Amino acid sequence: MAKVVVIGAGFAGHTAALYLGDALGKDHEVTVINKYDYFLFIPSLVWVGVDRMKPEKTNFKLQPVYDRMHVKFVHGAATVLNPDEQYVTVKLADGHGEQRVDYDYLVIATGPKLNFAGTPGLGPDTGNSFSICTLEHTIQARDEYLKMVERMQKGETVKIVVGTGHPAATCQGAAFEYITNIHKDLLRRGIRDKAQLMWISNEPRLGDFGIRGVTVRKNGKPFTSEQFIQSIFDEFDIQWQVRTAVKRVEKGKIHWEDADGNEGTTEFDFAVLLPQFLGTDIQVVGKNGADVSEKVKNKGGFILVDAIYGLDYETLKDTPEAWPAVYQNRTYKNIFAAGIAFAPPGPISEPMKSPNGTVISPAPPRTGMISGIIGRIVALNIIDLVKRGRMTHHERMSEMFAACIASMGDSLWDGSAATIIIYPVVPDQRQYPNEEGRDMFVTHMEAGLAGAWMKRLIQTTFMYKFKGYPGWSIIPE
Repeated sequence: MAKVVVIGAGFAGHTAALYLGDALGKDHEVTVINKYDYFLFIPSLVWVGVDRMKPEKTNFKLQPVYDRMHVKFVHGAATVLNPDEQYVTVKLADGHGEQRVDYDYLVIATGPKLNFAGTPGLGPDTGNSFSICTLEHTIQARDEYLKMVERMQKGETVKIVVGTGHPAATCQGAAFEYITNIHKDLLRRGIRDKAQLMWISNEPRLGDFGIRGVTVRKNGKPFTSEQFIQSIFDEFDIQWQVRTAVKRVEKGKIHWEDADGNEGTTEFDFAVLLPQFLGTDIQVVGKNGADVSEKVKNKGGFILVDAIYGLDYETLKDTPEAWPAVYQNRTYKNIFAAGIAFAPPGPISEPMKSPNGTVISPAPPRTGMISGIIGRIVALNIIDLVKRGRMTHHERMSEMFAACIASMGDSLWDGSAATIIIYPVVPDQRQYPNEEGRDMFVTHMEAGLAGAWMKRLIQTTFMYKFKGYPGWSIIPE
């Protein structure tokens, strides 16, 4: 009997667990370790953050799902990994001690460690800025936002800044959704004229989103994501500042440096700034307690897989095969990583360095649909190994299709969403040399009410899928 362990129950880990439980759960042992006892549908947090969705509609308990799928659940945080003896030590929730969990195959899908400490003064613990990365943080952001609403309703004008709070932050899409939902909510409340909205980001250009931007053809002419997002910001009267590294946050003040070496301060009343994402902080020990971390993860805590590491950017951008195909560690071949947890070979967008030496480089996004796809690939390969002794599935991000539907207002009557379809996620200049590295027939951008309906439909169908209800597997990641 094979023992398969998954650490993490987000998009990547939970997707993997569903496939593993469905295929192996009755005859083998599948276990999920997660520090929360619930699954959280993170894309809907932008609506919670403006009080347009109740928090309880974004999550559900994991145990009933795993009971149906023949998966064991351990509620706690993985603290130690011993890849030589093949076990994980878990600090159980609510102070119930520790538990050893043995494995034959391990999937690390821990999601991001939120590095608020990487920017002095950043984050909800300081009270200087807020976040929509977790349910708790989003509720805090919502409550502070509603205080701003009260001030505006009394006639005050407030300044709201949303964006990235670290030179190497990722997930710009979530921040974009939040600022546009704020705009729409304030319009609905009739107080939009009392708010100054500002976007601040480490992107090399507006609409880059850490994926080197997107170019499509409109009426036979190139149309870029920079033009697309700028048109939205112009329409919504949102100011923007890109190529910017937030260096320090104080109460009501953001201190920054841009790629040209200019330094400045932006004042605000309410700020939501996403932190840098780091990988797992699980301690990795081998035989006799030796530290074998360098065989498993990089300095950022991301799990080393079958990527080609160490390439300079100019080489990497012309080497699509540098991206991992099966997400398997090269030293310990029974360890896989999915979603944010795996170490990418480098950035997708071109990194910048200011004259002062500050590196400003958006990290590659590996959330949402991308996480789910990788979770499925990893699970199917482990199923192959258990049943057939060989892997048959692979998909690099330079071969991967992805769709992003960014909410710009939740209403199904006058809401909107920016829909961006990308193929492949990582540009492949060899395959598409005259099309910005992407297939122009597939890649697409548009905004409108239909996107708002699609966004809500996705939330409904994905929550159904993630609960493991009948037919869940036919709903694509």
